[in-house]
Parts: sequence; structure tokens; C-alpha cells
Amino acid sequence: MLAAFLVALVFVFTAGNPAFPEDGAISGVPAAGQPASPQPASRPAAEPSIIAADLPHDLSPWGMFLHADIIVKTVMIGLAFASLATWTVWVAKSLELRGRRVAVRQGLRTLANCTTLAQAYAQLRGGTSPVAQLVQAAVSELRLSANLRGDGVKERIVWQLERIESAASRRISRGTGVLATIGSTAPFVGLFGTVWGIMDSFIGISTAHTTNLAVVAPGIAEALLATALGLVAAIPAVMIYNVLVRSTAHYRALIGDASAEVMKLVSRDLDRAQPLLAQAAE
Repeated sequence: MLAAFLVALVFVFTAGNPAFPEDGAISGVPAAGQPASPQPASRPAAEPSIIAADLPHDLSPWGMFLHADIIVKTVMIGLAFASLATWTVWVAKSLELRGRRVAVRQGLRTLANCTTLAQAYAQLRGGTSPVAQLVQAAVSELRLSANLRGDGVKERIVWQLERIESAASRRISRGTGVLATIGSTAPFVGLFGTVWGIMDSFIGISTAHTTNLAVVAPGIAEALLATALGLVAAIPAVMIYNVLVRSTAHYRALIGDASAEVMKLVSRDLDRAQPLLAQAAE
């Protein structure tokens, strides 16, 4: 009797309460003999879809340059001009050094074949090479010191020759400082472009609300291209600078040899003139 009363009570309650299902199964509890239906698992919110048209398709160096940020583009253009300046200086200074070395060697052969300073002056007085300037300066000083004692003549000529050597060294070294500047600063300029490009890529991540690598990979590639251009500009600049420094040192040594040859001729002439001066004094 108690069981029949409870069944009737449940029937009346469920018939008047719509929250329970009509088949008598309690919500969330399967009816007797009825298999439990699987509950769908909770899925994380899907990331925003990326439209393929929004991603750059041309990942060549030129394509990455075109899609780069304006700051990164400016860095790349500056590094390209620096690389162009490097090769221009190399070609110009190589041709200049070759021509000047040829002129100095010709002057050295002329000095070696002369026994007096007057002979060397007769052959080089119209020249503009450093060797001709050395000979002209020595002859000019000898003429100015004709009526003076010969003790300080060599000293004054040495001073003149040293100044000519220094001037020739400064002229031949002009322009090589640009290579040193490019070689030391180009990697850091490229690194600045890389840092800026990566920072812009991370800003793009926050704007797109996605962590998909396809969104940030092109921007990072463009940023790394700036570093690559920095190395392309810096490495040849350093190598060419070292080559030009060695060539310039060789050129200076040739001028030093020419100066020594001129001083040898001056010393001979002064030694020849000493007996004549002594006889004239007697």
C-alpha cells in the first residue's frame, strides 16, 4: 500500500511540474532501462580564422621589402646605400692607389739613375707626383740656403720632405674612414631594423587576437632581412678597409724610399760643395 501511494504521488507531481520530462525520467538521470546519452564535451573557443588573402604570398627578398614597415624599409634602403658606397670607395681608391704607386716607382727609378740632385731636378721638375714634389722642395731649399752655412740645410730639407710625405699620406687615405664607419655601425643599424620589425610583429599578434605563427612569420622574416643586409654591408666594408690600409702603408713606404733617395743626393751635393767652399774661403 505504501509503495502504491508513493508511485501515485510521483505521478501526480510530475504531471503538474514541466521541469521533469514526460516519460518519468528525472532531468539529467536516465529512466530505468534507458541508456545514458553522452553529454557533449565543452570545447574551447575557436581562434579567429585567418583569411589567406591577408597573408603575404611573396616571401622573396623584394617581396619582404615591399611588405615591410616604413622604419624597416628606411633601414634597408640606408644599408643598401652604405653597401653601394663601400664598393664605390673600393673601386675608386684601388684605381687611385695603383696609379700613384706606378708614378712613385717611376720616380724611384729616375732617382736611382741620377748622381746629382740637379740631374733629378732636370727630369722631374715638371712632374706632379710625390717624388717630383720631394725633389722640387729639396732644390728650392738649397737655393734659399745658398748664402747660408750648410749646417742646417739637411735639417730644413728633412722637415720639408716630412711635410710632403704627410700630405701625400692624407690624400691617399681620404675616403677610407667611410669604410671604417660602415663596418662598425652597419650591424647595429640592421639590428635596430630587426628589433623594430619584431616589435611590430608582436603588436600585430595583439591586434589579430591570435597566436597563429602564420600571422607573425612574415613580419619576423622581414625584420631578419634587415640584419642580413647589415651584415652584407658591414663584412665587405671591413675586409676592403683592411686591404686599403695595407695598400696605403705600402704606398707610404715607397714615398719614404723616395725621400731617402732625395736626401742621399742632397748629402752628396753638399759633400762635393764643402771643398769648393773651403777653397773659396782661403
